[in-house]
Amino acid sequence: MPRIRITAAGHTFIAETHPDAPETVAAFLRLLPYRERLIHVRWSGEGCWIPMGEFDLGVEYENHTSHPSVGDVLFYPGGYSETEIILAYGACSFSSKMGQLAGNHFLTIVEGKEHLRALGTKVLWEGAQDVCFEAI
Repeated sequence: MPRIRITAAGHTFIAETHPDAPETVAAFLRLLPYRERLIHVRWSGEGCWIPMGEFDLGVEYENHTSHPSVGDVLFYPGGYSETEIILAYGACSFSSKMGQLAGNHFLTIVEGKEHLRALGTKVLWEGAQDVCFEAI
């Protein structure tokens, strides 16, 4: 199972790819290293997201959920709202101004999880933070 290093706001996390989202994982791995900025969610609770506009990763729904657990990373392929990546650091119910959404659970943070709340708080109070996803 491929592992991904996620660095953001002075924190390093290790995530494992999810076997139930093989198409999303394969497509995302082709983007690596992926650098962007995390901002705090508006509708979903305790999470950070990367808005991706009309970007098309070329995947459909697989292993999708509206209720990610702490450390789950979802990819939303677009449709009712823009394409995005969302990272749950606390209680999260994935939504947009259009209502509840479901995203593909394709990564799970397995190391550094204890620093997720600090990341989320920093993004909430200090604004957008650089993030990098890279293969280990």
